[in-house]
Amino acid sequence: MIKLLLSLLALGKLGKVLTTGGTMIISVFAYALVFGWKYAVGFVLLLFCHEMGHFIAARLRGMDVGAPTFIPFIGAWIQLKEQPLDAETEAYIGIAGPMLGSAAAYVCYLIGTATGESIWLALAYGGFMLNLFNLIPLSPLDGGRIVGVVSPRIWLLGVPLLAALFFWKPSPMLILIAIIAAPQVWAVLKNRGMQDAAYYQVAPAVRYSYAAYYLLLAAGLALMAYEVKQVLPAH
Repeated sequence: MIKLLLSLLALGKLGKVLTTGGTMIISVFAYALVFGWKYAVGFVLLLFCHEMGHFIAARLRGMDVGAPTFIPFIGAWIQLKEQPLDAETEAYIGIAGPMLGSAAAYVCYLIGTATGESIWLALAYGGFMLNLFNLIPLSPLDGGRIVGVVSPRIWLLGVPLLAALFFWKPSPMLILIAIIAAPQVWAVLKNRGMQDAAYYQVAPAVRYSYAAYYLLLAAGLALMAYEVKQVLPAH
C-alpha cells in the first residue's frame, strides 16, 4: 500500500485522484440532501461519464488534460492544460462528453425499463436532460464548442435559447454562462467571430459531419427525454 502511494506521488497523480474523488464525494453529499443518496450517487456518476468522454478524447488527441473536478449544482469540468490547435479538435473533444454521457444515460434507461425501478428512469431522464442542456450552441457549453467548427455565427442561436431557459427556470448558473459567453457573442456581432481564420479552416466535409452529429445527438436526446418523461409518472 505504501509503495502504491509513493508511486502515485512520484507520478504526480495522487493530487488528481484526491481532487476528483473528493469533489465527487462532496457533490454526492450535496445532491443527497435534496434528491436522496441513490439518485445522488447515480447522477454524479453520470457527470463523471460525461467528463471522462472529454478526458479520453483529449488524451486521444495527445493533449495534456487534468482530471475531472466537481462542484455541486454547477456540474463538473476537466482542465485543458493546452488549447486545441484548431476548431475540429475542439469540436472532437466537445462532442465526446455528451456522447459518452448520453450512452451512460441510455444504459440507465435500459435497466429502468427492464426492472421497472423508477430510480433508473429518473437517472436516465436526468442524464438525457443534462447532455441536452450542454448542447445549447453557446460556448462555454459543449454545444458551442461543437458548432464552432461549422460556424461561430451559430452561437447567436444560443442566445435566445439560453434566455428562454432562464425565463423558464431562472438560475445563477445560466447568468454565469451568459457572462462567459458574452465576449465571443459580441465578437461575432461585430463581424470578428472569424478573426482567427486559420483556426476555423476545415474541409467542408468536416463541417457537414459535425453538423450532422450535433443534430442527430440533440434530436436523439430530446426524443429520449420525452420518452422517459412519459413513463416516469406511471412509476
